[in-house]
Amino acid sequence: MNYQTILNKRIQAVKPSGIRKFFDILEEMNDAISLGIGEPDFVTPWHIRDAGIYSLEKGYTKYTGNAGLMDLRREIANYLARRFDLHYDPKGEIVVTVGGSEALNLALSCLLEAGEEVIIPTPSFVCYGPLTEMAGGVPVYLQLKAENQFRLTAQELKSAITPKTKALVLPFPCNPTGGVMERADLEAIAAVLEGTDIMVISDEIYAELTYGQKHVSIANLPGMRERTILVNGFSKSHAMTGWRMGYTCGPQPVIKQMLKLHQFGIMSAPTTSQYAAIEALKNGDGDIEKMRAEYDGRRRYLVDGLNRLGLHCFEPKGAFYAFPDLRSTGMSSDDFCEQFLRTQRVAIIPGTAFGPGGEGFARVCYATAMKDIAEALVRLERFLDAIK
Repeated sequence: MNYQTILNKRIQAVKPSGIRKFFDILEEMNDAISLGIGEPDFVTPWHIRDAGIYSLEKGYTKYTGNAGLMDLRREIANYLARRFDLHYDPKGEIVVTVGGSEALNLALSCLLEAGEEVIIPTPSFVCYGPLTEMAGGVPVYLQLKAENQFRLTAQELKSAITPKTKALVLPFPCNPTGGVMERADLEAIAAVLEGTDIMVISDEIYAELTYGQKHVSIANLPGMRERTILVNGFSKSHAMTGWRMGYTCGPQPVIKQMLKLHQFGIMSAPTTSQYAAIEALKNGDGDIEKMRAEYDGRRRYLVDGLNRLGLHCFEPKGAFYAFPDLRSTGMSSDDFCEQFLRTQRVAIIPGTAFGPGGEGFARVCYATAMKDIAEALVRLERFLDAIK
């Protein structure tokens, strides 16, 4: 069997995630500290878990409607209106998905014809480019600048648009940089897109994790709702990563086609998780505030520590990542992170894993216990002294 000819060449050409290498090394170590996994260290709040358990006790184990339980879609609509002043019809503008990643895949698959381009600001989450390629599109990586705190500017966007541009990914608040887009930034982007047919895929999975300011969605701006596919979920805001609960909202004609693909590929999101998600939205606002406050304390402690040790780090305003500048060490991102892991047993992720613009930086996740962050900074100081 010649599997190279049997398998889809487009899929074979997609490179594996650059993060995987470091997790493979980490698995061999028993006492390592991981600041690499982008996952809350909190357990899903008990009242949410209890709702999932109760749904099983009641025997709610059958398929739901393809778009998700109507009660859940209503709660999503209520939540978005209450928290972000976003208004969507649960009957035709919301689909419950298997995590935010499925929603991104649905959006790109339904938008793209072969050869059409998707503008992807980088550094950013690892899946946008591969999902674009697997949908037959062409990722156009737009390298953002550290001096702008990795925000997308109108001028940068203009420079990347071509007649083949079909969509723009807005990955804010950003994994890995912690950068955000404020309302004025988004207004400038909206002005560039006005009069075009370019769609926006707005990944807002970290919308609840902003510090010192409230998240603004580009769908809030005049004229942008009709061209925006909003992607969100429960993984980061409610510490529900393993429940695989996401959702997407957008114009009814777009959501109708995304629902069709979801219907044939998935059927429906997990029923138990949907009942847990209803409880999260009804009674989980307090959980969000507590977790955000804890992350904020860790954020300030970590960033202060990195800057004290000479690794310049701008203040991340969103998500739960810091993105320190490693260039003063004279080492590449990959070499720095691999040697730090092997000699000090602390895992951070090289910026190169997140696309162009990541070289010279590393992602440090502070969704872990404060004692581990403190110990990691001690080991980092030891490592920096050793490589001087």
